[in-house]
Amino acid sequence: MPDASDLPVLDAEEQRVLGALLEKERTVPASYPMTLGALRNACNQTSSRDPVVDYDEPMVEEVLKRLRPRELVRVVWAATGRRTLKYHQVLAERLGLGDDERALLTVLLLRGPQAPGELRTRTERLHPFADRTDVEACLARMAARSQPLVEELPRRPGQQDARWVHLLGPVETGPVAPTNAPAVDRESVLADGGEARDERVRSSYDAIAMPYADSLVEELLDGQPFETWLLDRVAAHADGRPVVEVGCGPGHVTAYLAAAGADASGIDLSPGMVAEARRRFPDGSYEVGDLRRLMRPAASPGWAAVLGWYSLIHLAASELPGAVEALVRPLAPGGWLVLGMHAGAQVRHNASWFDIPVDLDFVFHDPESVVGVVEGAGLVGVEWYRRGPLVHRGETTQRLYVVARKPG
Repeated sequence: MPDASDLPVLDAEEQRVLGALLEKERTVPASYPMTLGALRNACNQTSSRDPVVDYDEPMVEEVLKRLRPRELVRVVWAATGRRTLKYHQVLAERLGLGDDERALLTVLLLRGPQAPGELRTRTERLHPFADRTDVEACLARMAARSQPLVEELPRRPGQQDARWVHLLGPVETGPVAPTNAPAVDRESVLADGGEARDERVRSSYDAIAMPYADSLVEELLDGQPFETWLLDRVAAHADGRPVVEVGCGPGHVTAYLAAAGADASGIDLSPGMVAEARRRFPDGSYEVGDLRRLMRPAASPGWAAVLGWYSLIHLAASELPGAVEALVRPLAPGGWLVLGMHAGAQVRHNASWFDIPVDLDFVFHDPESVVGVVEGAGLVGVEWYRRGPLVHRGETTQRLYVVARKPG
């Protein structure tokens, strides 16, 4: 175990450079160790970074020069091709980090103080923590070292969860939100487990299937110019190839895509919703299914597009990476993933809808986190759009749309 003299004190730039090296060694091992240019890009990412920075190459090179004599970075040469300098972090070895400890320290270096729920979500690609308790146990172990690596910050007024911070140098620990805006616990929807949550979602949508369909299908997508523009793009991209909407509800979006020329089908967790879709759009293809088990189309190597149109809104933040990966897996090369969600930082509970008792929690997500999950699934060309509520439709929430492409 390292003693006190072994723990480095890192300034903000050194924290960012080492955090980027630690991250990329796990997430893109084929291009690691990293060239100076690649490392600069990793430091300047606009997703999964707080704060976002704009380093130039001379600055990153100067930071590396400071880290090398302290034996925190090692220089290697490219094994093949042109002789190119590449950089490899030695911090994990120096501190004797386990995989779980390394994952937490990486995210703390890159994003500052965070709560355990946030850390579990943001370390998904680095180390698969079983649950929030697993994260808390690892943090406690890191804090109990003879020379602690992390500490728990005092909880500020209005904060639901205490945050943790690394101890490898100064970190800005100011409030993350006004005291009248409590931190949101997006894991609360899993309080009694994922299966119980799924059953609440299924039974609630079964109960409201008819009035819900009445409210949406009669209007179709009238008065939603952004949504129709986006769906028309999807149909044009598909060019007659198969497209699937997961969480299709009463089928109006799937029907719109079919009318626009796509070979569109829908699946939904709720048998009641699928029955409504079949009744209202008898020429369409609608099946009961779980988006996390999406298969490839029967007569094609993959989907031209997969739409999660407000179908991930009941998932905890920690479930998003797995759900997105499940939707990406059956995409054809060049296929699109299209997501629609509520934007923000809250979990909103509905106990009644259309004057019918339900038990539904709606999880709002911020664009940065969703984009980070999509990029983490290997998609490229990511676009995201945020629009305000359409008051004439009775909307009260901001909306987030993300479009990304599977390489190939």
